[in-house]
Amino acid sequence: MTKQYTRFKDISVSERILNTVFLLTIGLAYIMALINMYYTHQGRDGKPGLSMNDIVIMYHGSNNQTRLGAAINGIMEPNLKYKSDKEVILKWIHDGAEENGYRQTIAPILNRDCILCHTPSINPALPDLSDYAGVSEVAHSGGASLPALVRVSHIHLFGIAFILFFIGRIFLLCEINIYVKRIAVVIPFAAMLLDVMSWFITKNISQFAYVVVFSGALMGISMGIQILLSIYQMWFYKR
Repeated sequence: MTKQYTRFKDISVSERILNTVFLLTIGLAYIMALINMYYTHQGRDGKPGLSMNDIVIMYHGSNNQTRLGAAINGIMEPNLKYKSDKEVILKWIHDGAEENGYRQTIAPILNRDCILCHTPSINPALPDLSDYAGVSEVAHSGGASLPALVRVSHIHLFGIAFILFFIGRIFLLCEINIYVKRIAVVIPFAAMLLDVMSWFITKNISQFAYVVVFSGALMGISMGIQILLSIYQMWFYKR
């Protein structure tokens, strides 16, 4: 006797509503995450908009510009209360970013204008600008530090894995080829793992920034297809 598995036609309207609002909320949250990523990473190369150079600077660093200098010249400049503070910070970086100069002139500026967002307890994905150790990481040449990548990656893996699991559980109720379904639920997890792994590789090999973009796009597209197909089959598909 062939075993029968639960499909969307077998669940109640209430469960369909619950699944739908969950999927729509996750979809909206992902769009907001993309917007946040754009505003977080764009302008690192001193030019408006998000480019591959911004991704390279984020993970690998720049030979002629520090992460803090790129941010002050780009995305963080509007956050400074006084425009003259930009030159103060850039001069401090140019002079070697020493701790004495940080305590005398830089810390008051950052404490006033930056640490509202750049504090680990508030946003662990952003550089820590609350003390000299954190500021020093982005004030000298080089991309994201290894401890920072480890911190962000474990949060990334834990959080997104749960999201992909629940989206996949709903997607399994679709009526499509079983082999296609099995591959489809694995792709976003594989893309997520490739994405995180490529962060660490990009730190040493800048060309891997393209893998960061590709894997992130693959995860988003595969997740989006699962959401849209699940909603379609829940409400509009006729067997």
